[in-house]
Amino acid sequence: MVKTLVIGAAGQLGQCLKTVAERRGIDNIIFADEKQGNILDPALLENLFGTEKPAFVINCAAYTAVDKAEDEVELCKAINETGALNLANACANHGATLIHVSTDFVFEGKDVKLLEEADIASPISVYGQTKLDGELAVANVLNEHFIIRTSWLYSEYANNFVKTMLKLGAERDELGVIADQVGTPTYAIDLANAIFDIIASKSEAYGTYHYSNEGVTSWYDFAKAIFEISNTSVKLNPIPGSAYPTKARRPAFSVMDKSKIKTTFNLTIPYWRASLVNCINAINN
Repeated sequence: MVKTLVIGAAGQLGQCLKTVAERRGIDNIIFADEKQGNILDPALLENLFGTEKPAFVINCAAYTAVDKAEDEVELCKAINETGALNLANACANHGATLIHVSTDFVFEGKDVKLLEEADIASPISVYGQTKLDGELAVANVLNEHFIIRTSWLYSEYANNFVKTMLKLGAERDELGVIADQVGTPTYAIDLANAIFDIIASKSEAYGTYHYSNEGVTSWYDFAKAIFEISNTSVKLNPIPGSAYPTKARRPAFSVMDKSKIKTTFNLTIPYWRASLVNCINAINN
């Protein structure tokens, strides 16, 4: 594979990219953590790019604490917008293609329809707005980019909904989980595989794409599946979002249309529940 630089390698998706690279025997990859590839330090990035000369850069670095972002607006904006711009500029200066990971939170999510890439983005949270601004910053300075919006990311690594539910299920007899927010979980291992497939395709069909696992579910049904697959005995109660108020608003419906990415790169996307089984098996092993 062409030389690839992973930024934000210590995070959830970065760790999944490393795991997939090892499984597939993909080499020629540099995994840079926050210290080695700080996207808020243009001089550091310039030095890193000059030394490594990557053909592709995968940006996994992001501020993702959705509720905390409502209080830490400047930090969230710095990482998700300015950081993305710095990275895009470095790519432009060194002739690299950028794969930038974004989110379904760029949408308001009030309409019950499959969200397409061309649909108007209208974020309802600081996190969503900064991620959209990051997308625009990338697109404005770099033609050679793939922006991949994903949703409900989880894996055996880092903190995520699956690991939180398994922890709570082991500690409690009863739980309430929101039932009126609908979307699609994404196993980060599947996303990592898709990213490497995009690089291997040598395609120049640059632009924005949607990727999540196939299917539709609520947070309640997602939690129910986690407990069923892991044989965890817990009483699960569906609750409305209004019963669990958060600082940041979430899209009520954010199921994305994946037709474009499947057609362009000839991808087969696994069903969300099948991937959840794989993740829980990985956690148990």
